Amino acid sequence: MVLQLTTHRFRWHGFAAALLLTLAVTLPAGSALADLGSAARLMPSPELVGKGRMTFLGFKVFDAELYAPEGNYSPAAPFALKLTYLRSFKGKQIAESSVKEIRRLGGVSDAQLAKWQAQMEAIFPSVTPGQSITGVRTSSGHAEFYLGNRKLGTITDPAFTKKFFSIWLGGNTRNPQLRAKLVGSGS
Repeated sequence: MVLQLTTHRFRWHGFAAALLLTLAVTLPAGSALADLGSAARLMPSPELVGKGRMTFLGFKVFDAELYAPEGNYSPAAPFALKLTYLRSFKGKQIAESSVKEIRRLGGVSDAQLAKWQAQMEAIFPSVTPGQSITGVRTSSGHAEFYLGNRKLGTITDPAFTKKFFSIWLGGNTRNPQLRAKLVGSGS
């Protein structure tokens, strides 16, 4: 009886090891499928481009990860920016902070900012430490947002998409060190 139980365990562990080995061989190195959840379906072969931490006055705010097809970031192609929050924030605070940064970047009317703020407030949930919101720039230039595997909403204005992601990825970002870690210092 003990021999049969041990053989059964060996078969199960052997099966599990074979399954893990198969997954390791089939998924590309650096695959981001597990890291992006449902957002991964919006781009071919998503891989991590870079990551970094946002701090403000010594406080840890969020960890950021940038994913792009085969790890090649282009602002005009699909990509995903995942922010894992290290503090609690209300959705309205996230929207207001985003509008403040877009305003600082310039080139957007107050009326347009008000419209985008209302859209973001309707999409962004309150977050607690450890929760992630992933923003995806789709192939059509829309911005789709996810909380884990749950789609939160879409803003279809390509001008919003460009300005929103420029907060972290644009040349005039408030935090060039974080941008360099995300996209590489040569970008």
